[in-house]
Amino acid sequence: MADPKGFLKVTERELPKRRPVPVRIMDWKEVYEPGDPAQLRRQAGRCMDCGIPFCHQGCPLGNLIPEWNDLMWRGEGRAAIERLHATNNFPEFTGRLCPAPCESACVLGINQPAVTIKQVEVSIIDQAFGSGWVQPQPPGRLTGKTVAVVGSGPAGLAAAQQLTRAGHTVAVYERDDRIGGLLRYGIPDFKMEKKHVDQRLAQMTAEGTRFRAGVNIGVDISWEQLRERYDAVVVATGAIVPRDLPIPGRDLPGVHFAMEYLTQSNHVVAGDPVFDQITAEGKHVVVLGGGDTGADCIGTAHRQGALSVTNLAIGKEPSAIRPPEQPWPMHPTIFEVQSAHEEGGNRHYLASTVEFLANEVGEVRAIRVAETEYLDGRRVPKAGTEREIPADLVLLALGFTGPETRDLDEQLQLAVTDRGNIARDADYATAQPGVFVAGDAGRGQSLIVWAIAEGRAAASAVDRYLEGETELPSPIPANARAFAI
Repeated sequence: MADPKGFLKVTERELPKRRPVPVRIMDWKEVYEPGDPAQLRRQAGRCMDCGIPFCHQGCPLGNLIPEWNDLMWRGEGRAAIERLHATNNFPEFTGRLCPAPCESACVLGINQPAVTIKQVEVSIIDQAFGSGWVQPQPPGRLTGKTVAVVGSGPAGLAAAQQLTRAGHTVAVYERDDRIGGLLRYGIPDFKMEKKHVDQRLAQMTAEGTRFRAGVNIGVDISWEQLRERYDAVVVATGAIVPRDLPIPGRDLPGVHFAMEYLTQSNHVVAGDPVFDQITAEGKHVVVLGGGDTGADCIGTAHRQGALSVTNLAIGKEPSAIRPPEQPWPMHPTIFEVQSAHEEGGNRHYLASTVEFLANEVGEVRAIRVAETEYLDGRRVPKAGTEREIPADLVLLALGFTGPETRDLDEQLQLAVTDRGNIARDADYATAQPGVFVAGDAGRGQSLIVWAIAEGRAAASAVDRYLEGETELPSPIPANARAFAI
């Protein structure tokens, strides 16, 4: 364990400072300043000898959190990254993007601020990459079996790395021009610079994983052809169908899905030309949706020079403290001020969008909103409370309804659940032999940590299918896998 009295000597959470707002909105670099090693050691030392580490239960990957906290407190960074990599292929992603349900389950969090698990995690991997400790791990032997992974987000990459290390020949297909999925084009650089994706892809390439960007399976290559070429196929295409808002004025120019906007911005930041880019420069921007994607839109709009940014959410403002109906060790819904919210703009809750209004040339000029009221358990606009908010650009960040399934249904006749996800069994297998589903495509929109956990677990199932047995770890218990659909 770490310092036996650490949680008694250091009772406050300490996190690296964010760069000043006027400075950071002038660029696309990550918002945090470099961490202080002494501060990190103090925080790792707060991890207590709690007997039953509920942080394991809070983390779908089952990360060995007390072990690498102890190693970081002792200054043994190389041993710490070995323990972290034992359960997590990509801590540089989760340490930046995961909402950290492990911290909500931290035993210390019952009566003190929880251990800064997420910050310790990202510091371990950043130190490891900086010190050259992250090296390729090619397989000792090749099995002669081939696997196609479709989709290069966290679930697909995790499955691919595990299967490559098991000795299979793995090709990852991605319809975008670069590998990474939403890690590449859905996450702004101020949350995670793309160098972190690139350095992990370099390791995977050296291990033997093959990447095929710019190939749209179902169009460029049919699903039937893919299935004939490979011994197994892993579908990890994500849940990328956006939730729409079918109200009057929805088709007006200037109303866009959030991911269309974010993808274009990420292309521009990467140096790509984007014709007729959707930009917030000089505009009044309204973002509908109070989640992470909405916050990404807010931060992007600030950096593009928006005149104003307004964020609307239809539901109630979350509590500033853990709600009684979400007791420890559950992951609670709590009011959060992300870095993008610090940078300006207004946030409004219980706001129902009624109509998008057009100007004289037919473009969006404003939205009409009303207060939200609850009738018979439904959220509806409250009569007599309508008002207008100026809007030259409206971004719909309302979540996702599921994966794209048309080509899969037509070409492989894969079943779809009543929630719109690709049907699979407890071992991630579909009704078609050799075809497996991992991540949001089978689970629905979820967290990055769940995507990596499912990628690892699906890889274990694929290896067992190909070889009759497997030595690959499966981080999700069997009873949990049965409901991960």
